[in-house]
Amino acid sequence: MNKEERVELAELLFPNITKTREYYEEMYPERELADNAMVTRFGPSPTGFVHMGSLLVAFANKMYSKESNGIFFLRIEDTDQKRAVENGVDGIYNDLKSFNIVPDESPIVGGEYGPYIQSQRTEIYQTYVKDLIIKGLAYPCFMTEEEIASIREEQELAKIKLGIYGMYATDRDLSLEEIKEKLNNNCEYVIRLKSPGDSNKQVEIVDCIKGKLKFPEHDMDTVLLKKDGTPTYHLAHAIDDHLMHTTHVIRGDEWVSSLPLHIQLFEILGFKAPRYAHIAPLTKKENGNVRKLSKRKDPEAAVSYYDEAGIPIEAVKLYLATIVNSNFEEWYLNNTGKKIDDFCFTFEKMAVGGTLFDLDKLYNISKTYFSRKGGEEVYNETLAWAEKYDKDYFELLKANKDDMIKFLSIEKDGPRPRKDISKYSDVKEEFSYAIDDLFKKENYSKYDGEKTYDIDLVNKYLDSLDLNVDNETWFNGVKEFAIENGYASSPKEYKNNPDSYKGHVGDICEAIRVIVTGRLKSPDLFSILKILGKERIKERVEFYKESI
Repeated sequence: MNKEERVELAELLFPNITKTREYYEEMYPERELADNAMVTRFGPSPTGFVHMGSLLVAFANKMYSKESNGIFFLRIEDTDQKRAVENGVDGIYNDLKSFNIVPDESPIVGGEYGPYIQSQRTEIYQTYVKDLIIKGLAYPCFMTEEEIASIREEQELAKIKLGIYGMYATDRDLSLEEIKEKLNNNCEYVIRLKSPGDSNKQVEIVDCIKGKLKFPEHDMDTVLLKKDGTPTYHLAHAIDDHLMHTTHVIRGDEWVSSLPLHIQLFEILGFKAPRYAHIAPLTKKENGNVRKLSKRKDPEAAVSYYDEAGIPIEAVKLYLATIVNSNFEEWYLNNTGKKIDDFCFTFEKMAVGGTLFDLDKLYNISKTYFSRKGGEEVYNETLAWAEKYDKDYFELLKANKDDMIKFLSIEKDGPRPRKDISKYSDVKEEFSYAIDDLFKKENYSKYDGEKTYDIDLVNKYLDSLDLNVDNETWFNGVKEFAIENGYASSPKEYKNNPDSYKGHVGDICEAIRVIVTGRLKSPDLFSILKILGKERIKERVEFYKESI
């Protein structure tokens, strides 16, 4: 088909497309950014919610763009309308916003390179495909589903590559007259790429994470426009990334196999390709095997899981940062006053293979996060969480605000702050002794020892207890009391002469701790005693007496 015939064909196929590709090139000019600024994007389908794998991709895109003073935008890739759900766009945006991964441009806030929903850009895609028809780089294909199925069956029997290519691309060289006849007969058609590729040749692509990759050239006549005139993802993403001036496509590992097609599309369209970076999938250990984290099987795959579980958003992001860069965790642990934004992410430190999604590691990261928060901060955040998920505890927290802040502030200022909280629900669990109603309800169920303690000895100690001293003076007083009552002043002294003593000072402290907290381990005992005060301590001694 000569140039004049191709122009005529383009007008037949796209009579309503009057704009040119030059029009859109002018409409979407280069962004005014520094040379090293990254323009990244998150391009989900509007399926209703973001899962952890998607959140990881969005987080990485956000961090790389932010640290380079670039742009991060959200583009809704809804070329497959069957997967779309009602309010899907709002659901995605709100999930990102809840994790403070807020796009600079999106369907919600707009931007100069919109629309940011692909179904609203159909005219743009058709304009570029019309240009490809004129250049002889695309063609209408009238093959029926039955014909395609027959070809697939033949290829399967012959054990050769499946698809429409070479001799199987039967409509590739139809004449203009043959095409007109099919159009006049209202035959349905798609627009296919007239691929110039040769699968006997190789193409080399450098991935920012995986390094050099080699593939056979793409030689399939891939569908560009479907029967209804809407684009396939492959075409839409290439045109959009060009017009929106995406510099880096950071996406999931499942798209690696599409690289030869995507690079070919950029070349055929006359675009400079962005750099690609493919993030390794999140995996999970199960029965000794490793599989991909599943949004259907694994509750922790849904981002809503973390809010309900009471794991702070920032702690989840800290964990994502350890996945994005292998050296982040060590940096975070060694830089107490630093935040995620202070870290410099690099592609070189991203995992090439699968990354184990480890909830235990997430909880450990979260403990470190909590250890760096002041007592009042922990109280306020726990209060907000309890208001949503535990109304009874919310009321108790409100009624005991001052004491709770004091309890949560114990051992926060030293070089080794407490790491006993990994989620907001842990506050109720670990500090239940801070609220009298909760303490009595537990009835020493948290105590996992077998001893019963000498009530008279503890009462005798309380008679001399002075809470208006410092911690060292208090403990010296406990040691004096221990000696006066036949106990060794240290565990070592007792160990050397066990027959000479009833026990050691630690036994007395243990008795007091269990009676006032209901457990063998707690934050600094004297700090707890000071907050409770003598009257409440005595009440708990009586309660213990009634409970044993």
